[in-house]
Amino acid sequence: MDDRFDRRELLLHLGDVLEAVSCLARAGTPGTPVVQLANEQNLFRDFEFLRALAPNITVADFSARVASAFLLWPRELLDTELNRKALALTVQHELFDGNPDGWNSYLGHIQKKVKWFGDGLPEMRKDAGDEPLRDVAEEASPFGVASSRDRDVPGERKGWPWPKPKTTL
Repeated sequence: MDDRFDRRELLLHLGDVLEAVSCLARAGTPGTPVVQLANEQNLFRDFEFLRALAPNITVADFSARVASAFLLWPRELLDTELNRKALALTVQHELFDGNPDGWNSYLGHIQKKVKWFGDGLPEMRKDAGDEPLRDVAEEASPFGVASSRDRDVPGERKGWPWPKPKTTL
């Protein structure tokens, strides 16, 4: 399956999320609710996904959650086999745990460009926030999250999108 356009859309979304974190950090105090800023300031009109967050998530809390929610995305999006479940599950758990209405709104926003995003995930409950936290990143990835010392040598590029090296004899 050729999913390079879906990967591109998800990378663009990741960029939007990082831009939103930067703008939020400049626009409000760490204790200001994100949804309040998104509704009050024109600066955030392009970041529709911010309105899907729970009303009690502050700028500081959102910034911390984004780091966990999108931790796997760069590696997953460059991997040969795309782990679709991992991409959605970490975002669902970190940003929308206990907020199924917000999650469904976020899905609607993402699925305008990436139809399969979030498919196959278990149904969310409103009281999910009362459950003990799990390591979603490890759960979503069949191999867990590799520590930096377990990863390939820096600069060594293998597989998609880098072609196999050609030998000259």
